[in-house]
Amino acid sequence: MLVPMSTRRRFLVLLLLAGFSCFSPRLCLGEDRITFSTPINDSETLLCQSGVFRFGFFTPENSTTRLRYVGIWYDKIPIQTVVWVANKDTPINDTSGIISISNDGNLVVNDGRNRLLWSTNVKIPVAPNVTWVQLMNSGNLRLQDKSNNGEILWESFKHPYNSLLPRMELGTDARTGENLRLTSWKSYQDPSPGNYTAGLADFTFPELLVWKNNVPIWRSGPWNGQVFIGLPNTDSLLFLDGFNLNSDNQGTLSLSYTIDSFMYHFNLDPDGALYQRDWSASMRGWRIGVSIPSTTCDAYGRCGPFAICSSREVPPCKCVKGFVPKNNIEWNGGNWSNDCVRRAPLQCERQSNASDGGKEDGFLKLQKMKVPISAEQSLANENNCPKVCLDNCSCTAYAYERGIGCMIWSGSLVDMQSDLSNGIDLYIRVAHSELDTHRNRTIIIAASVLGVAFIAVVCVLLACRKLRKHPAPKKDRTAELLFKKMEALTSGNESASNQAKFKELPLFQFQVLATSTDNFSLRNKLGQGGFGPVYKGKLPEGQEIAVKRLSRASGQGLEELVNEVVVISKLQHRNLVKLLGCCIEDEERLLVYEYMPKKSLDAYLFDPLKQKILNWRTRFNIMEGICRGLLYLHRDSRLRIIHRDLKASNILLDENLIPKISDFGLARIFPGNEDEANTRRVVGTYGYMSPEYAMGGLFSEKSDVFSLGVILLEIVSGRKNSNSTLLAHAWSVWNEGEINGLIDPVIFDQVFEKEIRKCVHIGLLCVQEAANDRPSVATVCSMLSSKIADIPEPKQPAFISTNDVNNNDLKASINIVTITDVIGR
Repeated sequence: MLVPMSTRRRFLVLLLLAGFSCFSPRLCLGEDRITFSTPINDSETLLCQSGVFRFGFFTPENSTTRLRYVGIWYDKIPIQTVVWVANKDTPINDTSGIISISNDGNLVVNDGRNRLLWSTNVKIPVAPNVTWVQLMNSGNLRLQDKSNNGEILWESFKHPYNSLLPRMELGTDARTGENLRLTSWKSYQDPSPGNYTAGLADFTFPELLVWKNNVPIWRSGPWNGQVFIGLPNTDSLLFLDGFNLNSDNQGTLSLSYTIDSFMYHFNLDPDGALYQRDWSASMRGWRIGVSIPSTTCDAYGRCGPFAICSSREVPPCKCVKGFVPKNNIEWNGGNWSNDCVRRAPLQCERQSNASDGGKEDGFLKLQKMKVPISAEQSLANENNCPKVCLDNCSCTAYAYERGIGCMIWSGSLVDMQSDLSNGIDLYIRVAHSELDTHRNRTIIIAASVLGVAFIAVVCVLLACRKLRKHPAPKKDRTAELLFKKMEALTSGNESASNQAKFKELPLFQFQVLATSTDNFSLRNKLGQGGFGPVYKGKLPEGQEIAVKRLSRASGQGLEELVNEVVVISKLQHRNLVKLLGCCIEDEERLLVYEYMPKKSLDAYLFDPLKQKILNWRTRFNIMEGICRGLLYLHRDSRLRIIHRDLKASNILLDENLIPKISDFGLARIFPGNEDEANTRRVVGTYGYMSPEYAMGGLFSEKSDVFSLGVILLEIVSGRKNSNSTLLAHAWSVWNEGEINGLIDPVIFDQVFEKEIRKCVHIGLLCVQEAANDRPSVATVCSMLSSKIADIPEPKQPAFISTNDVNNNDLKASINIVTITDVIGR
């Protein structure tokens, strides 16, 4: 059959195109190696034979730059997860990079000008054409010598970065001086070296440590042959199954682990947390098994020398029995870093005519302990270990653990933690008078009986006296204090109903909230606000709650707490968080909210792993929900309320990702005839504060609108407005007509491009410099719902940086006032 000429020509063209597309075999076959004659450019990669790992050029997700790095990442998952980086200090600012075998046989990275940016930098006494690089199934990149039976000349596993993969090693080599540690990225978008490192410390008994700028911030406790005996409580088999630590007792250590799956690793993140995670195909995400540190007591030296930290107690720090705080004022004020000192000196420190007749010191037994740092080794067996310590006046404690042997400590005991499932018994040396002898117990029992009898008599007398005076219960007095604040802020006609309604607000006991949050355990911490941490809890009846515990150092006191209770207790709206109650006991100030399982909006927007959960339709619904909640505050509730601290971290998400505005500690209630107000105390968050408020103390509905505009632009871009860089970038791309560079790639779709562009348009209208130019929240809602089609062009936003605020440049202020206190958070 004859084929028409035009058809044959099309066939030849297609054939030629197919040939050109496979000109690079790697793009078609996914080869796993580089040779002298087959370098790779920016568009090519290596793929290991199993298809798990890929090697080549990449740009970190959500990076505001287009810098190119060379690294290794997981290939078959939708979340970019980089496990190793070569040119971490020398990125390429375009796509001209080349990875090749150089003339001296090393693997090198060059830019388009042929400048050397990175090299394996090993001495190779062979020609370049006999070395080659292969990406192994384990994720290890190897430089090998073909002329010498594939001798490994260099491998990435010997140069770890932020991830520890199966079969990879951390450790020290006394012969070569190598110290293989993990190093964090500078930020989630910047792979350059950060402040944190993690690795093995060559103590007498090896331990795993995390350092910040070479200062320890966490340690594991000693290795007993199976486990590090100071690890946090966990049901995971972390460090139990498959882990191996080898030591030659001469300074060479190595820690590694084996596991069947390569979709498993440990990672040191830019905030200094070391966590283990494995890939869940059903969840389509990384599943975090263990995170270190996990409680406040995991922080190195949390409680100072001779003090014990317990995450189950409030406060967490206490001196060892027989010791007292060196400075009671600092200790009672929450500064536990100072020493605890002995109440009674040890025998060898006393004169022979001491009042107790020179009785021998003894040991106080503490169970399930993370033992102190700097243990020394003794060859004594378990029976002789106590005697070795007693015979040495400088010995302050001992412990015996099978797999380790006898450990003794001299001098101060630092970094002790109790109630650990992997902990061991620790024996601390104390004076004989501090021991619970039979005589001491008799005295204590007698004193206790007399004391209880005395207290009972006093209580009966006080109770009789109180019955005569008929005072209001404590709960009612607290409610009255809060009601007086409410009454001052609302109209007289509502006073009776407000009082009745407010008295229904539960006032929780502090101990109930402490128990519900496991004594404010770090593992229950949901986040950190400007005024204090927020914890997840569960009430005795099973209801899940979120507890905001105001920090004493935060600047928020009774006034702000009362203000938040008053404001939020009168508000009921689908897009406002619900207040369940509060607690005011002694110095404690706590607020109890409904629990939001998805936490806050910023936890999704600015997290590379979580932001994919927020598709465009979800983000648009969140925008509408925030606007509806703010509209209720400004216009639809009986009170007109200015939030003053609207930001992504104050937008909570329920199980259906419905947004709820929270944190009303800075909110102000406006009387019906007022539109704006001044303050001499500017409090808020840089990046979200309007210029008239930041620099002039003037706030109104339009200052909330400015914050709303910042949030809208953050939702569209997936970027945080640090020092107004986002506003400047948004304004620049808007004027150039190229807003695609602003849109988060996760949500970009031509189907939604028009709607996304409209949201950018509205966001820019909200952040205009002059307050009068900004739309009201009601107008924003109408624009989002397309009830208003003709949207005006925006004017230049206000680019307010931290320095602008700190300098108090009142020349730019609309309302000239004197600012005496500017607090950013």
